[in-house]
Amino acid sequence: MLLQRQVFVPKIGKTVAMEALLSTFDVDNISTEALLFQTGYLTIASMRRIIGRQEFTLKYPNFEVQSGLNNSLLLALSGDGTQPERRIGQLYDLLLANDFSAMQALFTAFFASIPFEWYTKNPIAQYEGYYASVFYSYFAALGLDVVPEESSNAGRLDMTVRFNGQIYLFEFKVVELEPEGRALAQIKGKGYADKHRASGCPLHLIGVEFSKQSRSVTGFEVETI
Repeated sequence: MLLQRQVFVPKIGKTVAMEALLSTFDVDNISTEALLFQTGYLTIASMRRIIGRQEFTLKYPNFEVQSGLNNSLLLALSGDGTQPERRIGQLYDLLLANDFSAMQALFTAFFASIPFEWYTKNPIAQYEGYYASVFYSYFAALGLDVVPEESSNAGRLDMTVRFNGQIYLFEFKVVELEPEGRALAQIKGKGYADKHRASGCPLHLIGVEFSKQSRSVTGFEVETI
């Protein structure tokens, strides 16, 4: 159902909903927010009152739920239940080693393994957020500290991952065929790393570009500061 509604997966963990939405029980017309809340995939993080109504910010109740839901979403996003399971563990090992070349190969192989027929039957593959959703779900399935669309005074970075005393800053771009270098250039040009410099952690700036034609990773640039 989430894929049919073209839900942008990275936003699931910071959903905003009104009180009336969360209390609905109309199965045929239930909102995505209410569905995830009532099934226990989201819980209330904070609440504020706005003149006669309440607004709730929702979050995953714990890393186990975050991991489980995103693992299931990966299976649906790929059309092949065998591929994500095997590569999730590989991603963890590559992060420990900061092996970015192998990480690029891992994601390239994953997208290459998705059958052509899957794209023709699923409208979600037609919007740009699909590629970002796959990346996000891989890291979230590991139960890592993942922040999508992290805001700063310069704008919003697509994804921040904190792991093993290090910070990984991701920006995603969709191009026609060949890499253009715009993803990494935006991280540097916007100064997205500036808010993290005082942390003393190694910062890895990672620009990822996807090709519309090949439906795969076509650019993967990394700079460590």
